[in-house]
Parts: sequence; C-alpha cells; structure tokens
Amino acid sequence: MKSIIFVKIFKMKLILITILLLAIGVAGIAIKIWSKKDGKFAGTCASQNPMLNKNGETCGFCGKTPDEFSDCNEPQHS
Repeated sequence: MKSIIFVKIFKMKLILITILLLAIGVAGIAIKIWSKKDGKFAGTCASQNPMLNKNGETCGFCGKTPDEFSDCNEPQHS
C-alpha cells in the first residue's frame, strides 16, 4: 500500500517538474520576443547555417546563396 502511494507521489512530482520546466522555456521565449524590436528574431535565416543548408540553396527572404551572406545588409540577416 505504501509503495502505491509513493509511486503516485513520485509521478505527481515528475509531472509538476515537467510542467514547470516547460513554463520556464515558454516564458524565456516570450521574454526574448518581447524584448526584441517588433518581436522579430534576428539572423534566423537557415540558409546562413552550413549544417542546415548542405545543398547551398538560396535564401527564402532575399534569394542570396550562402557564400553571399558576408556582405548582406538585409535586416533579417543581421
């Protein structure tokens, strides 16, 4: 009987810790969006990252290839 209660308490603690960690993560993202001008993340173009763009595809925003980003002045790439 005691082991069943212990398991229920353990599961409840685990659920509460999980919810707390998720809430902290969501709050962190919300604070980052809130603190940025116009709520936009800077430099989120996946075309700049060679690990994500292995085929050298062009950017969806400006059409530049990954090797052209060194002189890119687009505000979404800064």
